[in-house]
Amino acid sequence: MSTPALPGRLRQRFGNWFETRLPRTDHWVLTQHRIYVLPSPAGWFLALTALLLLIASINYQINLGFLFTFMLAGVGFISVLVAHGNLRGLQLQLRAPEAVFAGQPVPLHILLQHAGRRNRYAIVLRSHGPAAPVLVDVPAGQAATATLALAAMARGRHLLPPITIETRYPIGAFRVWSIWRPASAVLVWPAPEPDAPPLPQSLAAGQAGAASARTQSFEMDGFRAYQRGDPIKTILWKKTATAMTTGSGDWVRRDPSQMHETQLWLDHAATGLSHPEAVLARLCAWVLEADQQGIAYGLKLPHTHIAPATGPAHRHQCLEALALA
Repeated sequence: MSTPALPGRLRQRFGNWFETRLPRTDHWVLTQHRIYVLPSPAGWFLALTALLLLIASINYQINLGFLFTFMLAGVGFISVLVAHGNLRGLQLQLRAPEAVFAGQPVPLHILLQHAGRRNRYAIVLRSHGPAAPVLVDVPAGQAATATLALAAMARGRHLLPPITIETRYPIGAFRVWSIWRPASAVLVWPAPEPDAPPLPQSLAAGQAGAASARTQSFEMDGFRAYQRGDPIKTILWKKTATAMTTGSGDWVRRDPSQMHETQLWLDHAATGLSHPEAVLARLCAWVLEADQQGIAYGLKLPHTHIAPATGPAHRHQCLEALALA
């Protein structure tokens, strides 16, 4: 280990130790015991300038120099109070993060509010990681929402990293900040395989691999010709355009009564892939495709079996199983 890297390692270890002492919560109130103050580089330069002015004024007995030095020191002292009050009393509430696919940024929606009578300016939210900071002003008596985009994460369930709330208002001479550790976790689904092959032609449980007794292809199960009185929203426009262009049929609509007769099993063994992440990516693409077509589908993983069903809740259950596999 090189010597120049030692201070950075010590600083990182101290920061990790300090953060672990903070409680995890989705509601964070900035009291005076949770706010820290240190001079910024501009603040150190201001202090150095005031010190040089004071030395020069003492040596040359310049009254205007004393006046300017004390005015400069007074401005710095007042800026500390203003900056500290800019954060004190601020309340932050994290909304539950929504699940995302691997490779996508994780948006965090944070609600900021306070009970004070004056506006809070230049509040910076920054995540501990490669993410762009967010600058927000909080009006008096109102709430403001800030969206902090975290960097893309790998598949799985992840605790959210600590978030730093800081301000250098009004003159940038002091950095006033607090560290918040959210309690929520974000679920990251596997990224769906681009240009995945068609859905496997398997039937309901107990009939997997058996040939269908019907002469229609599997892709047309759950569809029928449009009839007068059918809802317009059930029309499948792409299939309708194809049928009318070729002159082989009329408008095509989805028939829920037939959709549930065919149940699709998405089996990890049917992907034909060996790499675990590639298998999950293909299954994820199949889940999205089956859900879009409205087909009742089930999921088979080495240690998880999910019965065939439809709907957003079932899709979320399957994607969660893939994320945690």
